[in-house]
Amino acid sequence: MEPLVEIKNLSIRFPEGNSTFEAVKGISFSIGKGEIVGVVGESGSGKSMSALALMGLLPKDAEIASGSLCFQGEDLVTMKPEKRRQLCGSKMAMVFQEPMTSLNPVLKIERQVGESLRIHTKLGNAEIHERVVQALSEVGLPDPEGLCGKYPHELSGGMRQRVMIAQAMINSPSLLIADEPTTALDCVVQAQILELLRNIHRTKGTSILFISHDLNVVRALCSRVIVVYKGEIVEEGQTEDVLLHPKHEYTRHLVASIPEGEKGESSGGEILRLTDLNVFYDVRGGLFRKKGKKHVIHDLNLSAREGEIVGIVGESGCGKSTLSKTILGLHDNYTGEVKVRDGVRPQMVFQDPAGSLNPARTIGWILEEPLRLRGIRDRAERRQLVKEMLENVGLDESFAARHPRELSGGQKQRISIGVALLMDPRLVIADEPVSALDVTVQSQILNLLLKLHAEKQMTILFISHDLNVVRGLCSRVMVIYKGVIVEEGLAEEIYEHPAHPYTKLLLEAAIGGDTMELDAEAGKQSAEKCIFYERCPKRREACAHVPLSPEAVQLSRTHWARCIQIEA
Repeated sequence: MEPLVEIKNLSIRFPEGNSTFEAVKGISFSIGKGEIVGVVGESGSGKSMSALALMGLLPKDAEIASGSLCFQGEDLVTMKPEKRRQLCGSKMAMVFQEPMTSLNPVLKIERQVGESLRIHTKLGNAEIHERVVQALSEVGLPDPEGLCGKYPHELSGGMRQRVMIAQAMINSPSLLIADEPTTALDCVVQAQILELLRNIHRTKGTSILFISHDLNVVRALCSRVIVVYKGEIVEEGQTEDVLLHPKHEYTRHLVASIPEGEKGESSGGEILRLTDLNVFYDVRGGLFRKKGKKHVIHDLNLSAREGEIVGIVGESGCGKSTLSKTILGLHDNYTGEVKVRDGVRPQMVFQDPAGSLNPARTIGWILEEPLRLRGIRDRAERRQLVKEMLENVGLDESFAARHPRELSGGQKQRISIGVALLMDPRLVIADEPVSALDVTVQSQILNLLLKLHAEKQMTILFISHDLNVVRGLCSRVMVIYKGVIVEEGLAEEIYEHPAHPYTKLLLEAAIGGDTMELDAEAGKQSAEKCIFYERCPKRREACAHVPLSPEAVQLSRTHWARCIQIEA
């Protein structure tokens, strides 16, 4: 049977000074009709380049030096541009890694998701609206009708990623290319998206090229896997065979990469305290007209001691990132108290590295900036510290001369981490710091954080949707749902003896359990019932008559949860 996609001897090169750099070196592979193929490799390995070549989206300075790219038997390299444009978006679609840089900030969600239908079909506005609402609903977004009128900046990182997935899927393409599509999503939504991809594959026979650094996700979805290292395919085969019995040294290294070291336990006094924190956003109607306030964090109390690593977990849009912005003073619409120890200047590692790096400056300049702010005037000293930090985050010194646009998503995230750490902070707020990184670099960064914690007694507030990473790094964990901390305890207590129904469902989703109870978001939340009432699989009548944030039940000296069905 003729494959849907066949790539033969593909080489892609870029100019580098007076010579060229070969990013892809003679790779060949195929994708059968109805097949799900995974591509894994570290950041900068070239794993996304063949996908970009298929879509005709290579950077302007990239050159296909040799090879062919065939789709349904036709060579895309020699195909006329007009015919290729018709294929892209109708027969082929792609989900990109960084939603904030891929979505147009001045267009509403409905316009962007429905754009492909306007180009490739003759549907009217009413039919397009109906299809957009359906697509947004299918990827697990709450209130799809209301989301149609919103802009990208009004959504959380995970919600923006889901919008991109809806945008790609709306035309039911024969080939869906997914480049790190679950990177920014929490484990519950990740499980839903994987199930959605399986369902599309099962019901429509869609072929999927799934590019990821997450081996567990690839194992759960893909029947065949391709391992890419330094622009070459080093191993290929059935997923279970490759991951259980890897033959190539690099594949063995990928499979074996897990964080090492002890968890970050506290050994000092209090460095951060939040007391009765309530955070709001202004809701506006029309041009500059204030409509009201949205209550996003409810009566939150949190403390972190010197040298402690505290994990905050929850779904996209639950208030994790808003909490970090409030601590940093980037959001001032709140009541309650935010107290940081005198002399401590918190530093932030942001979720979206592309939006936090100056595109006009070199990486060396960007990394030197915090050193200049620290008063280090000697240029040679600054350059040496930059070189050491690049090595610490797994990059060589040549990256200092590059610009952010020349880096992969994972490489940009590593630079973002380096910028924060060069300020020599006592308190770091890390908002999804390893979500865009492949498993080997995740291990490097987590071990780096543990090393700094041990050497400098640095306090880390670690915000993540990845429960496995949190478990390996944090000594204490808080579970947050719609702005309410529903459970808190030592990591071992949360993972071994979860008490709140939401925590249990998060953990089940993380290991691939049933997430049917989490498929639909609740509508408007009533203050007269438990905040988790609409989605709780164990709710009973009494739960509808308790406060939005029920009184905490103390399970041990360090472990509590907010649920009236729990017995102390």
